[in-house]
Amino acid sequence: MARPLNILFVSSEVEPFAKTGGLADVSNALPQSIKGSEHEIRVIMPKYGCINERKSKLHDMIRLKEIEVPMGPRPRTASVKSSFIANNSIKVQVYFIDNPHLFGRSGLYVHPDTKKDYPDNDERFIFFCRGVLEVLKKLGWQPDIIHCNDWPTGLIPAYLKTVYKGDPFYKDTRSVFTIHNMAYQGVFPKSTFPKTQLPPELMGIEGVEAYGHVNFLKAGLVFSDAITTVSERYAQEIRTSEEFGAGLQGIVNTRKSDLTGILNGVDYSVWDPSVDSLIPLKYDAKSIDLKVEDKKALLSKMGLPFHERIPVIGIISRLADQKGFDLIGEELDALMKMDLQLVVLGTGEKKYHDLFEKAQRKFPEKVAAALTFSEELAHLIEAGSDMFLMPSRYEPCGLNQIYSLRYGTIPIVRATGGLDDTIDDAGSPGGTGFKFKNYSSADMVKAIQRAVSAYGDQPGWRKLVKNGMAKDFSWEASAKKYIQLYRTLTRK
Repeated sequence: MARPLNILFVSSEVEPFAKTGGLADVSNALPQSIKGSEHEIRVIMPKYGCINERKSKLHDMIRLKEIEVPMGPRPRTASVKSSFIANNSIKVQVYFIDNPHLFGRSGLYVHPDTKKDYPDNDERFIFFCRGVLEVLKKLGWQPDIIHCNDWPTGLIPAYLKTVYKGDPFYKDTRSVFTIHNMAYQGVFPKSTFPKTQLPPELMGIEGVEAYGHVNFLKAGLVFSDAITTVSERYAQEIRTSEEFGAGLQGIVNTRKSDLTGILNGVDYSVWDPSVDSLIPLKYDAKSIDLKVEDKKALLSKMGLPFHERIPVIGIISRLADQKGFDLIGEELDALMKMDLQLVVLGTGEKKYHDLFEKAQRKFPEKVAAALTFSEELAHLIEAGSDMFLMPSRYEPCGLNQIYSLRYGTIPIVRATGGLDDTIDDAGSPGGTGFKFKNYSSADMVKAIQRAVSAYGDQPGWRKLVKNGMAKDFSWEASAKKYIQLYRTLTRK
């Protein structure tokens, strides 16, 4: 029988300690699923100032104090704290690399007041990447796999293949690099390169340079032993399209034999209406008629009237062009002529805050927006809506459309990335939602019209709902694919 693997999962954010997006959820759930398969997996992340040490039960690791981390022009020191992520009987150890000067701030990547990237993000994540490799040596724990995630970890594969190439501690260690979003690349000026202490020849097109800049994401793409991304469709898109590849599609395509799309999973202990403690009335596929009570509660909370035959379309999103809000803005008046109500939760670009504030005033019985973020309201929107709209320009995986399926809330999505992989159009056998192909506001409206029309046929609608609720996107299936990849790399 093959022996269990040692896996280090490296991420710049992990739920519940620090989160800006879906990466934090993945970094919590995937390691727990892998640990449940009897492998030894540990997680490592920066110790940000926003992490409450007492609440998060952080402990100092006495023998991991004052670790020298080489970086130009002078070394920095790191210390390490420890805690756990846990669900039921599974506990995964989490290490926190601490340097108050670099990480003791309330924001992860962006200043909370100016909304601009920290100007020393290059130094912060050079320190983190190099620090991970130095901490492991001090700890004396040798991983078979170092699984890196997104640009903040991109230098680790480059260090393993160069600076640490002759180090016996890492001679059997392989790296996996997961792209959660190609649009965020960690791009810095050439003056960043000496700080990395990488060999000089790496500041070129064969190394970490792209378009005259140091590119941390490219480092991960070039030097990792395997690359994954978060859906099969997105894996194809980022190597064949300039729009999706964000300028690095050529690099990705040269490594297509090392690229795998593995869909993100869902934590059904959190996102399932039969166990959801944040919604007024729990229900499942056998008691779907109870869903209307959550719809009434949602409309009441948002100040909208309840109409039994009028569907509610929910949106939970960052308010940005990438998420398709330009399409919604173009056609909002047309949508308002249809028999539907719209409930929106999210924050983002000012123009979209203005759009929905104006829409609420103009259509007070049809539109309600909460321009903030609320976990409780997010769950209520999933449970209380009849449909869920995600018209994204691109979407590496997407989770809300998967949550919606379990809640009996029919997704309306653009056929891109993970949205295309997870939703079957209502026109096909076993359909679960409504899709449109072209990124056009007219095509989006047609898909919404199809959905609203289908809602009028309640027996047919119930069949769609039950198809969706029967789908299983749990993490176990994804974890098996990652473990299979790890074993291929290590041949163990």
